[in-house]
Amino acid sequence: MNKEAVFSLNDVEILRRERVFDGFLKMDRLRLRHKLFDGGWSPELTRELLSRGPAVAAVLYDPVNDLIGLVEQFRVGCLDEPSGPWALEVVAGILDCGGTPEQAMRRELLEEADISPRELRYICDYLSSPGGCDEKLYLYCAIADLSQAGGIHGLETEGEDIRLCIHPAAEIFANLYGGSMNNAATLICLQWLQLHQDSLK
Repeated sequence: MNKEAVFSLNDVEILRRERVFDGFLKMDRLRLRHKLFDGGWSPELTRELLSRGPAVAAVLYDPVNDLIGLVEQFRVGCLDEPSGPWALEVVAGILDCGGTPEQAMRRELLEEADISPRELRYICDYLSSPGGCDEKLYLYCAIADLSQAGGIHGLETEGEDIRLCIHPAAEIFANLYGGSMNNAATLICLQWLQLHQDSLK
């Protein structure tokens, strides 16, 4: 289903945009107004925008041995989670070095899991939190031999301490909604894999 195009960027007037924070995360404050569905223009609005840009993520799958690879690492956004601030998730990274999303995904798989997949299957792309963040994720399924995979990976220069965990697919799917894989990219990738598992074998 295609979204019916009612408005475009031409229907937004940005009055001012300023960078209000420029650290590990970047935050802009915008003053803007936009056209309304019933005609006319909105009043002037002030909105903060978390500027993250495009990112990539992939679930690792071994169709021969029916294994799934996920990574576990510290995540500051999980500090208040009952299970603690270490998240079990798909391999992911920011598109900050140029190139295509697929090239960035292959780079992240090497850095975070020491895996060079034999195939990358595109799943979809989506906006992670469009109410206040411009991050767009491109999701993949990375087909690889996981029979000997595992270990600790990541770039020391970026403070990464990433453990690659290999699980039987049936075990992951049985615990899909148990709360240990509690982020959207991971759930979307695993749901896609569950639907397409037979065709990948």
